[in-house]
Amino acid sequence: MIEDNEVEEQDDELYEHYSFKAGKGQEPLRVDKFLMNFIENATRNKIQQAAKNGNIYVNGSPVKSNHKVKANDEVKVLFEHPPHEYLLVPENIPLDIVYEDDSLLVINKPAGMVVHPGHGNYSGTLINALIYHFKNLPVNSNERPGLVHRIDKDTSGLLVIAKTEHALNHLAKQFFDKTSEREYVALVWGNVAEDEGTVTGNIGRHPKNRLQMAVFEDGSHGKEAVTHYRVLERFGYVTLVTCKLETGRTHQIRVHMKHIGHTLFNDERYGGEKILKGTTFTKYRQFVENCFKILPRQALHAKTLGFEHPVSGEILRFDSQLPPDMTECIEKWRNYARHQNPD
Repeated sequence: MIEDNEVEEQDDELYEHYSFKAGKGQEPLRVDKFLMNFIENATRNKIQQAAKNGNIYVNGSPVKSNHKVKANDEVKVLFEHPPHEYLLVPENIPLDIVYEDDSLLVINKPAGMVVHPGHGNYSGTLINALIYHFKNLPVNSNERPGLVHRIDKDTSGLLVIAKTEHALNHLAKQFFDKTSEREYVALVWGNVAEDEGTVTGNIGRHPKNRLQMAVFEDGSHGKEAVTHYRVLERFGYVTLVTCKLETGRTHQIRVHMKHIGHTLFNDERYGGEKILKGTTFTKYRQFVENCFKILPRQALHAKTLGFEHPVSGEILRFDSQLPPDMTECIEKWRNYARHQNPD
């Protein structure tokens, strides 16, 4: 957490929007071309305009767009306004609150809702809804009000939100110390061989695809990640599993299950929107495509959440129903499997 939140704001304060360090092997390259390689959706014209306005800095000094970036240079883009993700606008978006007291609340997040504003998603997020419904939420180390943990946009399920500074610190420590309980239900491709198991392997940013995470078994990159899984039901070409998180890394279940050969059903980012198991028959392909239409997202739901109450010390445990899109898709697979293997 930021210890000192009483820093005086200065009129001429500049906010860092982007920061990059040139690699050791960087050949001299114009700064506008250099930034084009790093900033998504940027145009050369916008970058040149930013340089003209004195917003591009190399090693702490403003530079023109033709300035040559060299090895180990630090390149920053600074503006007079905060990045969009910090310009939080309260929005009257309904919340499915399953529990609330003076310290915290537990919500059931629908699939499709982004948890916090970020690149390309500056409105309609859970944070926009929270700051409309609740005043003076404490901010975490990333300046995000009330947020203790997060789940992906297209993952549904339970989240705990802190309403006080004490609750935020207490809950964050539980997640850090791995004492909180988080259990997910997922539908994955393939027939999982073991009835239960544990997946380990550091998770970090994929070296080639920056939108994906990857497993680094040798521990050379990323952070430690541990997922315990158990088979709930088998449907032949897909399996329904429950996953307990020991750690909470970005895309952890999605990456770990893919790592052991069982990509989440319809997880587009990790290739699960393709027919990975099954026959080549047209009828089967049509069946799977119908399932994709029913469940147009990765088949993952944060079903159970448990933690110690930061004030009373009581162990709270919440369980949520699978959302209709997942239950309907699972039921279709259940019927399909029954007809494929009649008793």
